[in-house]
Amino acid sequence: MRPQYLLFCSISALVVVFDLCTKKLALDNLAGTPPLEVIPGLFNLVLVFNRGAAFGFLNNPDTSWQIWLFLGVTLLTATVIIALLRSIRDNKPAFWGLALILGGAVGNMIDRIRYQAVVDFLDFYWQGWHWPAFNVADISICIGAGLTLIAMWRHDRKQKRTKQR
Repeated sequence: MRPQYLLFCSISALVVVFDLCTKKLALDNLAGTPPLEVIPGLFNLVLVFNRGAAFGFLNNPDTSWQIWLFLGVTLLTATVIIALLRSIRDNKPAFWGLALILGGAVGNMIDRIRYQAVVDFLDFYWQGWHWPAFNVADISICIGAGLTLIAMWRHDRKQKRTKQR
């Protein structure tokens, strides 16, 4: 295996391991308890099972079709990321971004297979405003998406400069 592919797989695997370990801690310590206030007025630890997508989109406990939809989307996403890997290997932000996205997607996919829902436990809020609960996989996906967008923006700017010459 080429070193860059080994690095890519290692980054994704570390995200999956860290995600699953933190979810295990949440399941072991937060099940059946009220929210644990960590930073008063800002941050709680709370156990939430999200059957939907980001921000609870399609989070409906009475239907099971969305689980299959999200599993399919995750598998499609993983396939696209692996296909893109060859074209971005020299683009460090895209390389890291896609590795983080893949790791987060796999972490959440494992939850969907095991629990038919994603385990979320990080709860940020301010006064009456609550951000939807999330997890390490979600953080990884967001950071990865940001890095990938930065890489695309930089690549686009580089191409425009090259065309102007």
